[in-house]
Amino acid sequence: MIFSSGNGISLVDDEWLRHATDGQLFDMPVKLCPPEEMIWSKAFVAERERYDGADIMHLLLACADTLDWDRLLRRFGENWRVLLSHLCLFGFVYPSERARIPQWVMTALMERLEHEVRAPAPNERICQGTLISREQYLPDLEQWGFSDARLTMENAMTQEEIAQWTRAIQHKE
Repeated sequence: MIFSSGNGISLVDDEWLRHATDGQLFDMPVKLCPPEEMIWSKAFVAERERYDGADIMHLLLACADTLDWDRLLRRFGENWRVLLSHLCLFGFVYPSERARIPQWVMTALMERLEHEVRAPAPNERICQGTLISREQYLPDLEQWGFSDARLTMENAMTQEEIAQWTRAIQHKE
């Protein structure tokens, strides 16, 4: 049973369940994760030993024509750059299929990027890398003076949750 992503971003909520599809598992009826929420949650898995980017590429290849792009954009919210990075990668992985990503989606995200590039950079030294990897950005926090984005987001993790998640690194398979 999944109730949230490890970083606290992708919470399983009523919308997630409302858009779930019916399926069977071990002859039991189950609700299956909608592709939009699966992309949203997998987009933040970029550990050294586990990267879900290929799963996202395959989901886009299989479902791009039927995705609720408005909902997907809304799910990523202020983390839209993560979605843009995966959509750009899709065009690299499948050049002949890149038109499957609606032009209006790419244009909207590129306009956000252009606006952000022209705006002044934030003053706060925050590392959002911890949202995609619990391990690879620890030096940024421990040695280089960056704040942990997991403590500042809407569904912020507590210091104890972060400590527990970090301790689990030594027990990974």
